[in-house]
Amino acid sequence: MTTLANGINKLNKIISILRNPDGGCPWDQKQTLQSMKSYLIEEAHEVAEAIDQEDPNHIKEELGDLFFQLTFINQLYAEKWEFPLTDAFNSICDKMVRRHPHVFGDEQVNSAEEQHRRWNEIKSSENNKQQTSANRLAGIPKSIGGLRRAQRVSERAVHNGFDWQNLQQALNKLDEEVDEFKQALISRRPEAVNEELGDILFMAVNLARLCEINADDCVQQATDKFISRFTKMEVNASKSFHDLTPNELMALWQSSKKELT
Repeated sequence: MTTLANGINKLNKIISILRNPDGGCPWDQKQTLQSMKSYLIEEAHEVAEAIDQEDPNHIKEELGDLFFQLTFINQLYAEKWEFPLTDAFNSICDKMVRRHPHVFGDEQVNSAEEQHRRWNEIKSSENNKQQTSANRLAGIPKSIGGLRRAQRVSERAVHNGFDWQNLQQALNKLDEEVDEFKQALISRRPEAVNEELGDILFMAVNLARLCEINADDCVQQATDKFISRFTKMEVNASKSFHDLTPNELMALWQSSKKELT
């Protein structure tokens, strides 16, 4: 049986061979940090999708693909003599020990929220600067997607003491944002419509957080549901959608909903 260390070394060696200018793979040889960045993001999403499907074999395969991307990127840095793979592992191991003094030291924490605050304090100390609420919020990457980023920003704001007092207060704010969106539509100013619609979406994400729902997963499920119903409509339709009246389309939609309930 291959040990973890042997598996990592084997993968690292395979990538080194692929990157070798003498006898390696032309495709692997031409890859750069910028080109690998997009593959990394894609593979991370595929891992997330495999987790949703709850298929261990698929998850295993996608995790392997993700490890390949991570090890490949590290190889690009190793080739420039910046750091080897072992340094990346040592770095994260040291960080996890430092940031969990209640596990690896004598400190005590009484809740996940308290641990999160302690994490940020230690992180700030490591950076040799006081980490303000503002740069904690700004540190969330845009590449994770709009809804997920909005929810992470909202969560961090809460950890810094800013939150709605209750769900009803947030619902009232959503109603307020919808009214402002309607006014923006009346004004026919595209920039105002864009801004107000963004405010509605951000408030919807806040409602998801307050209901302990992942907004990104929620909209993915809603999209999957729409696809299923739309596909059922296509199967049931006697002619092209373009040849159907709005009432006929709505009847098809309602019929599809009933069939898939």
